[in-house]
Amino acid sequence: MYTVSLRAKTYKQPRGGFISPKSFEEYEIFEFEKLYDEENISPSIVGTVVDYMTRFILNDNKEEAFKISLIGAERLSENDLNKAKKLLENINGLDNDSLTNACKLVGYDTVLRAGAHTYRPIEEINPDSKTLFNILIMIKRSEEFFHEYGPVILDGFSFLGGYTKTVIFGDADFLTEDTIWDFKVSKNGLKSAQTLQLYMYYLMGCRTIKLNAEYDFKNKIKKLGFFNPRLSKVYIKNISTIDEDTKAEVESKVIGYKDKEIDPHLKMILEKMKNKK
Repeated sequence: MYTVSLRAKTYKQPRGGFISPKSFEEYEIFEFEKLYDEENISPSIVGTVVDYMTRFILNDNKEEAFKISLIGAERLSENDLNKAKKLLENINGLDNDSLTNACKLVGYDTVLRAGAHTYRPIEEINPDSKTLFNILIMIKRSEEFFHEYGPVILDGFSFLGGYTKTVIFGDADFLTEDTIWDFKVSKNGLKSAQTLQLYMYYLMGCRTIKLNAEYDFKNKIKKLGFFNPRLSKVYIKNISTIDEDTKAEVESKVIGYKDKEIDPHLKMILEKMKNKK
């Protein structure tokens, strides 16, 4: 059983990837202050904070923006949940104290995404001034990005009805009118694991009842998009350019969809009938 991101990272793709990063149109946008080269906390924490704080700034809903962190803390212990709630209470804007609290709070994400054994004490997460500056600038870039490419229709959404026995969890970043977006803060360009992850989100979204009932996801979403606020770059690909063979292979072999999934209860009845013969 895998999360979407872990499945995308570990599945052996054909040479160049199912969805080649080179097939995305690339745009460089915005001129802001230059970022510092070094940061003293993990890139995954930095990226998650930029993502969640952008959601908070756009929607003014802290609980919703940091819901994965809160669930992770709750799964650890009541004491950790209380710590998480206190941290959330003290996230009030883009000041250094709020951003530091956000960095600590997202340290609980790993519990839900990768298991409790991957958790490290949040007290060890102490971003320095250069790291906080970088985070602030990337959040501001993200705000500007959505002024141009938004508005955001939905953020932090899951795929109930789209998961399988192989892929059991994953939540996407942002949805605009015709594009499903993923945020990356890597210092490098796109990787095939990232493009596969986003394409998996799209295919799973096409099978998610809520997304189709409320947002007509399958018919309206026409593009895959990445925004990297560290590099100030946008990457976009029209989904119509992805061939049917690739779609079929990702659906069946990567995600694990079957055309006719037999209900476990019916499967048990069939086995009993076979044994009686």
